Amino acid sequence: MLRILWSSRSAMSAQQDKLDSISNNIANANTTGYKRVDVNFKDLVYENLNRTGYPVTTSGQNTSYNGTGIRTGQWTRDNSQGNLTETGKSTDIAIDGQGYFQVTLPEKNADGTYKTAYTRGGNFSLDSEGSLVDSNGNRLVVAFNENTTEEDRRLSEKNFTIDDKGRIFKSDGNNSKEIGKINIYNVISSDSMQSVGENLYTLVNNNVNGVDIPVERPFISQDANVMQGFSELSNVNIAKEMTDMIITQRAFELSSKSMKTADDMWGMTNNLRSK
Repeated sequence: MLRILWSSRSAMSAQQDKLDSISNNIANANTTGYKRVDVNFKDLVYENLNRTGYPVTTSGQNTSYNGTGIRTGQWTRDNSQGNLTETGKSTDIAIDGQGYFQVTLPEKNADGTYKTAYTRGGNFSLDSEGSLVDSNGNRLVVAFNENTTEEDRRLSEKNFTIDDKGRIFKSDGNNSKEIGKINIYNVISSDSMQSVGENLYTLVNNNVNGVDIPVERPFISQDANVMQGFSELSNVNIAKEMTDMIITQRAFELSSKSMKTADDMWGMTNNLRSK
C-alpha cells in the first residue's frame, strides 16, 4: 500500500506539471511568435518481483515487475513555424524559418555592456529616438553600416523598408539608402535557449570558476527570411491542448482515487490492529 501511495503521489505531481504546461500554452495562444511547451515523463525505479515470498508465477518466461510511478522529465519546446499573417504595419517583422531576433536589455553585464536576449515576437514599434523596440521597450539589435549617421538611424513608420534578407533601406524623397541589416540568430541545440518570460529567451550558462560561460554561442542564420508587414502567430493548437487537458485531468483523477483507496486500506488495517 505504501507503494501505491508513493506511485499515485508521484503520478499526480507529474500530471500537475503537464497541466501547468497546457495552461501556459493556452494562455499564450495569441502571443506573437510563442512556441508551445510540453512535458516528458520518466518511469521511476522498477523492482523485480520474481523472488521468494512474492506470489508470482515462475512457470512462464516473463518476469513480473512492480513500478514505483513516474516523474516529470525535461520540458521541451516545439520550435515549429507558426502561421504568418499580414498586418501591413511597417514595424511588424516576422521570421520565415528558424532563428531569433536579438534585442538589448536594460541590465548590464559585469564588463559594462548591455545584456542581450532573443525573441520570435516581431511586433515591434518605434520609440522616441526612432529605434525599433519590442513591447517591453527592449531595442532590436541592428547591424548599422559604418557610414550611417544618427539621423540615418532615426526611423519613422513610412520612411524605411526591409527586404527578405533583413537589409534596411531608408528613403529620403526619391532616394533610398541602405543603412543596416537585421540579423537572424540561431543555435544548434534548442536546449541552449531558456525562456525568461515576456516572450524572451537567453542563452543557458555554465558557471566555471565563478564565471558564467554560455554553453553555445549563437550564429547568424542565412536560411531564414525576414517578412516586413507580417506577424508570426503562436504554434499552439487549441483543440490539441484542450484534448490533452481532458486526458491529463482524467489521469490525475485516477491517481487521486488510487491514493484514496490505499489510504482507506491503511485505515482498515489500523482499525483491525487496534482491536
